[in-house]
Amino acid sequence: MRISVIVLSWNCEKYVTSCLKSLLAIDAGSDHLEIIVVDNASSDGSVDLIRKNFPNLTLIQNQTNLGYAEGNNVGIRYAMQKNSDFIWIVNPDVTVDKASLKELLAAAKKFPAGGIFGSKIYFAPGYEFHKDRYAQKDLGNVIWYAGGNIDWNNMEGHHRGVDEIDNGQFDIDCLTDFVTGASMFVRRKVIDAIGLLDAKYFLYYEENDFCQRAQKTGWQLIYVAQSKAWHANGLATGVGSSLQDYYITRNRLMFGLRHAPAYTKFLLIKQAIYFYFQGRPWQKRAVIDFFSGKLGSGSYELN
Repeated sequence: MRISVIVLSWNCEKYVTSCLKSLLAIDAGSDHLEIIVVDNASSDGSVDLIRKNFPNLTLIQNQTNLGYAEGNNVGIRYAMQKNSDFIWIVNPDVTVDKASLKELLAAAKKFPAGGIFGSKIYFAPGYEFHKDRYAQKDLGNVIWYAGGNIDWNNMEGHHRGVDEIDNGQFDIDCLTDFVTGASMFVRRKVIDAIGLLDAKYFLYYEENDFCQRAQKTGWQLIYVAQSKAWHANGLATGVGSSLQDYYITRNRLMFGLRHAPAYTKFLLIKQAIYFYFQGRPWQKRAVIDFFSGKLGSGSYELN
């Protein structure tokens, strides 16, 4: 069995080393494992660091910043050409447990209708939303994602268990509404059936869209409790940044008008009108770009 791990790098020199070291330490069993780093035209020395310290990894350099969706698609296409059976997308601000891959593979065997599998993800110590809430002994055991629920009436996705200390309350594998792209394990047959991530999203909601498309063709989305990872939340894009403001506003509209029920679509259009007249500057720009069809990288200057 051939497995490809894809790590999309963009100006992550300060933290990608931890991610790659954790991937190199995983127990892959007898499976053929290839780690592919796709660099999205970094300008901070990331490429030199990876080339120097991880010479045996596959490194693909994009000439421009293609965004999360198309950047990962570059790695997915490469993996498909290598006839990979599974593709595991791992964000560069994530570290994984040594047994995380074996648990994902076990779940894929247990759930033959499962197409996309997600790990249990904790906040990396010190990156919790509420840093003063936890004792020192609890750090590293605070849940960031234990499955996801979508509130279609309000067009909001929620991480199950977020901010809770893990006491085994989410230790059963189960169906989930979406799998986060921080650790997303995909069966090749899903990509054969539905295609790649939609590059029009550029950043945010692309994995939610991918999951909904998979479900509509009959694939299940599975949360895998014993596949564990840790997320240094906010390192890659910044919590509450104008970048988030723009892409979340624009792409929530795109995702909702594509997948939500009719009543919710009506509410989204009303909200878009409000953002245009009363929203923050990047929310207004997001609405303008969405309705004018300026998708993909939009008008947000990332560099």
